[in-house]
Amino acid sequence: MYNYYQYPRYYHPNPSFIRQYHYYPYYPYYKRQFIELKDYGPNPFVVNIEEATKQNSNYRTALWTGNHLQLTLMSINVGESIGLEMHSNLDQFIRIEEGQGVVLMGDTKDNLTFQQNVYDDFIFIIPAGKWHNLINTGNKPIKLYSIYAPIQHPYGTVHKTKEEAETLD
Repeated sequence: MYNYYQYPRYYHPNPSFIRQYHYYPYYPYYKRQFIELKDYGPNPFVVNIEEATKQNSNYRTALWTGNHLQLTLMSINVGESIGLEMHSNLDQFIRIEEGQGVVLMGDTKDNLTFQQNVYDDFIFIIPAGKWHNLINTGNKPIKLYSIYAPIQHPYGTVHKTKEEAETLD
């Protein structure tokens, strides 16, 4: 029978495991990782996407660009928006890791019939040909990642501000 007082609080049958993780049973969740935010594509890639997204302070950073798909990180400041846009030839997936806003979509830029509030851990999908915008309605920047298929921005794209993105696009 298991004797509670016989073992340390976080017992593990492998003592080196205990030393390695400092007695924290879920150590990876306690330790924040620094991730170099650069374009890693088109090589195989694994990342803690939540950590990378929250670390990003640029308006847009391409994190992975392949031949048919692209992953970008974005930070939308309080009161700002992505800006009304439409991609005729690609679908887009967006997940919000932090912040809140409102998503608008429609068939024409003057008729945005779809409106939905979004928060941490929400996703939304934008079909090709839909006009769309995301407006930050919260009190902190929205941190999100976006997946484009096919790619939308050149390899290695980094836009520090929305103004920079608008002048370069």
